Amino acid sequence: MEESPNSQQPKSSLKIIQTLKSNLFSFHSTWAELNGAMGDLGTYIPIVLALTLAKDLDLGTTLIFTGLYNAITGLVYGVPMPVQPMKSIAAVAISSPGFGIPEVMASGICTGAILLVLGATGLMRLVYNLVPLCVVRGIQLAQGLSFALTAVKYVRKVQNFSKSKSLGERPWLGLDGLVLAIVCACFIIVVNGAGEENSEEVHGNINGTSNDLQVDDEENSLRMRRRRRWRKIISNLPSAFIIFILGVVLAFIRKPRLVDGIKFGPNSIKVIHISRQAWKEGFVKGTIPQLPLSVLNSVIAVCKLSYDLFPQRADFSPTSVSVTVGLMNLVGCWFGAMPCCHGAGGLAGQYKFGGRSGGCVAILGAAKLVLGLALGSSLVMVLNQFPVGVLGVLLLFAGIELAMASRDMGSKEESFVMLMCTAVSLVQSSAALGFLCGMVVYSLLRLRDLVFAHKTRDRSCLDIWMQRMA
Repeated sequence: MEESPNSQQPKSSLKIIQTLKSNLFSFHSTWAELNGAMGDLGTYIPIVLALTLAKDLDLGTTLIFTGLYNAITGLVYGVPMPVQPMKSIAAVAISSPGFGIPEVMASGICTGAILLVLGATGLMRLVYNLVPLCVVRGIQLAQGLSFALTAVKYVRKVQNFSKSKSLGERPWLGLDGLVLAIVCACFIIVVNGAGEENSEEVHGNINGTSNDLQVDDEENSLRMRRRRRWRKIISNLPSAFIIFILGVVLAFIRKPRLVDGIKFGPNSIKVIHISRQAWKEGFVKGTIPQLPLSVLNSVIAVCKLSYDLFPQRADFSPTSVSVTVGLMNLVGCWFGAMPCCHGAGGLAGQYKFGGRSGGCVAILGAAKLVLGLALGSSLVMVLNQFPVGVLGVLLLFAGIELAMASRDMGSKEESFVMLMCTAVSLVQSSAALGFLCGMVVYSLLRLRDLVFAHKTRDRSCLDIWMQRMA
């Protein structure tokens, strides 16, 4: 006897609820998810702080909306999908005196609208299938190395985020000195090692027995078990969370009067008035340079990296990621929230520090919501005293984790394309130019393969590309 459509609806609804519940609460470790939530703060805090100081960005509203974005993306995707500021728009705003908040919001709305159209029409899926993996890896490597170089600059130099300038060498000692940053970096290396592979190896060895090790002497066996127990305790420490809390404590120690300046309560949310001139300036100076970066790093690279890190998940696609980025900006930017996107660097950073589920970013989103509603823009005083060297350390490991995604290139030819793309992206500081160079080099190599077809290959990159397109 066939079931009626009405009887199938409750089952379908129950399945959706179970999926959403699994996306948020499939923790392998609560502390690891909490630790992973700190993974992209090295990128998020400097950009938001710079725009708040330089352009009077509404920090409270930005925290509320980005908190909601975090919670929704964690619920929908079930992976630590990050929410980060649009870097190109932020760079233009900081460097251009006439590029104010209305222009910033106009840039975000235009970029979001284009990404929404690309996703809804299926064009983003077409772009995703056309771009070869070696070119994507080149963009990821360039972005990772760019993060790492910026992180080293944060550690070595005193920063003025409001003017996006370095002010001189950072002193060795002090509450934001080089020694503090080096100690934090060493602490993360000791706790996290080189990453997941090392962590799995450690946990695998922890579960071994004296029979596996074939240790005959009971005293040596006891010593080995104690050593493994300590290794397990150390490897389970939430290193990024501990370092972030340390930074908050040091911020209050550096300026104890911060407590007096804190005002409780959210900011009043207002609709931003955008003039015709602001729309024009925002599109020309903000949207045009931001769009290639959003397509490549916020959609294509994020999807590639997500498939690499979470092959068992099928909840994300270029279409859905492009649509969510578009919707975020079409909603939040009207009320003064910073234009946002997803980012491969943030995903790599959260994964590096233990994020494995949507609950990771949901935790971060809840924290942003609480801070935005409770403190509003007065939180900027705390962030302004946060040790920049500590932020640099968090950003450094996020960048390295993203760059390490490029280690899967299986041939010299693929590595050649990847490195050409990376070199141009880094030297010109343009992901779009690096992408164009990578595609040209890749096409020339494919053309060369066709001309010199007598050279035998087990399976050329062209065959792989054509198979993906089919």
